Amino acid sequence: MDTRERLIESTRELLWERGYVGTSPKAIQERSGAGQGSMYHHFHGKLELALAAIGRSAGELRDRAEAEFAGPGTAVERITAYLRRERDALKGCPVGRLTQDPEVMADPELRRPVEETFAWLTDRLAGLLAEGRANGEFAAGLDPAATATALVAVLQGGYVLARAADSAAVYARAVDGALGLLTAHVR
Repeated sequence: MDTRERLIESTRELLWERGYVGTSPKAIQERSGAGQGSMYHHFHGKLELALAAIGRSAGELRDRAEAEFAGPGTAVERITAYLRRERDALKGCPVGRLTQDPEVMADPELRRPVEETFAWLTDRLAGLLAEGRANGEFAAGLDPAATATALVAVLQGGYVLARAADSAAVYARAVDGALGLLTAHVR
């Protein structure tokens, strides 16, 4: 891994662990093993590096989700595969945790990739739900947009509850509950 990649990966980890304010240039340099000159050779400052790191986390979230969404099976099978995909529930979502960072949410540039990622995820789920409704898999009364929003909220809320209880089982119960609500609409 080259220096630029080490800087991005180190920043991703630190943002996930400490948030934007807690991710100092010095901490990034120490984690990545890169010197100050190298850091500023590749990035104009912490903001630009944070944007690259957030963009990478958002891209990976989309890629992992799309792998499940584009896979084989019915809409409910693909959504189930996505919801039950192995995750570190106690660590939380690297993108979702940024919504709790006041500095990220206050800066339109840092906030944009977070917003766009959740909009994409919600829209993609809504599309799968609409597809399932159109092919008769789900009852006609299912609202794809509202259901997709609820599914994303359950995932993100499941992380919060699991962290609060220090138990991944809480996250699994949240997913089970969401799937129970969703399968009530299966024909």
